[in-house]
Amino acid sequence: MRISYAAARRRKKKGYFKLAKGGYAAKGNCWRQVRQNVEKGLVYAYTGRKDRKGEYRSLWIARINAACREMDTTYSRFMAGLKKAKITLNHKMISEMALKDQNSFKKLVSMAQKPA
Repeated sequence: MRISYAAARRRKKKGYFKLAKGGYAAKGNCWRQVRQNVEKGLVYAYTGRKDRKGEYRSLWIARINAACREMDTTYSRFMAGLKKAKITLNHKMISEMALKDQNSFKKLVSMAQKPA
């Protein structure tokens, strides 16, 4: 007996059309265009998720650098000082401290500036 793929194909296409909703002209309602558009969009979404991580890291570094310069030091000297003092904090936490808790950030800077 021959087996029909129609139900599975319809289900698969339905998912693609759902993802292509709002597409301009044929990109929202012609199967070939829909498939190309959705697949390209998924690639962009994947790379975008990776790029976002780098963008956040850049933001944290910029915030830390700005706060360090207010304390008469630079980002690189500050981070090198933290490393010498064996203080391990991630960029996100240091950035939050610089933004919301200046007192503890000042302490951190003074600890980083102490000679080893």
